[in-house]
Amino acid sequence: MGIRSMPWSEWIELDSDFVYYQRVRQFRLRTRGDDVVRVLPPRADGVVIVPGGADAAKELLYELVEYLARRYPSSFQITRLQPSTPHIPTVGSVPLSWDDRMPIRTVTALATGVTYDLSKLETLHCVDMGEEAMRIVTGLVQEDVAIMIEGTDGKYYFQAGSICIPGFWRMRDKIGKPLDEIHLSGNVPQFKEKLKTSMERFFKRLAVNKPVIRNNYFIQVVKPSKDKRAADDGRSFDMEEETTSDVDPEELGWSESTNGPEDSLEHGHGHSADPAAYLRPATLRLRNERQTLRRLPRTGAIVFGIRTYLFKVEDLVRERGVAGRLASAVRSWPEDVAVYKGRKMYRDVLLGYLDECAEKEGITGGSVEGTLPYPY
Repeated sequence: MGIRSMPWSEWIELDSDFVYYQRVRQFRLRTRGDDVVRVLPPRADGVVIVPGGADAAKELLYELVEYLARRYPSSFQITRLQPSTPHIPTVGSVPLSWDDRMPIRTVTALATGVTYDLSKLETLHCVDMGEEAMRIVTGLVQEDVAIMIEGTDGKYYFQAGSICIPGFWRMRDKIGKPLDEIHLSGNVPQFKEKLKTSMERFFKRLAVNKPVIRNNYFIQVVKPSKDKRAADDGRSFDMEEETTSDVDPEELGWSESTNGPEDSLEHGHGHSADPAAYLRPATLRLRNERQTLRRLPRTGAIVFGIRTYLFKVEDLVRERGVAGRLASAVRSWPEDVAVYKGRKMYRDVLLGYLDECAEKEGITGGSVEGTLPYPY
């Protein structure tokens, strides 16, 4: 699975694109509704009982605001409940705070100027409470988040999520499913043969104090359009936007140029769009996913974080050796991985460009002395 230990300081990453990401995320929250934020209630089918996702969503939010206030004190401002507060937020009768301090009441993301009142959760119940918690999570981070909860059959089920910028998949196709079915229905290469048993065993054994991290990457095509990230001031979240491309020119939320329209995707058979007429080096992006896994201490739910980065291929090749290494990596994909990543669509344009860049550098064989194989 390519996992490694994650230092706690690396759980959540913020960067200078925070406002741009939030503009896209809030637009999709307004326009896609429960396609991007959803929490499932408890359920039982007569054999398997699966807890609902609401309590885990609430716990995640309180864990997140405590973390952000400490890790990024210049980016988030908090207030806490007073000791005289009659009702303290809890999950399973355990107060939702760190270091025996009073729980956080409000949190403000200073970059966007938006303040969230966590006490609102105490007026809501079950799914409504959980979904409000996940909406607040959406406004605080650049990560997408999926919450996996163990059923009585020992499997982990996708019971809650804030999935605003998945690019290549839809929450509606995966929510409520166990871990194995999520991967099998999505035709993840070699999952059944090589990953299923080890992944299920890993989820069962993941300790609260042993978070992990891994990376994944894809190539995607975007429409030729002005990159509006630098122009955003972060204060326009309530404005009616004309089109998705106005808000998301880089196709961060949904990769329409690569997968076709979001609502007509055939689950498990991505990359359904015909090769775009505008496919050229300038419209190619490396989509890198920084994926984290950690177990929440109170509910025992596992939080799967997906931090997506988009890089222009033309920018990447400015670093010596990258063109050859990336070309070597793309060529090395087994056929099932190549199909999963949609290589057929962009192979000739991408590899032709990368080979040309590598040749100009005088580099052959895809490597440079002193560097590791791509994507490291």
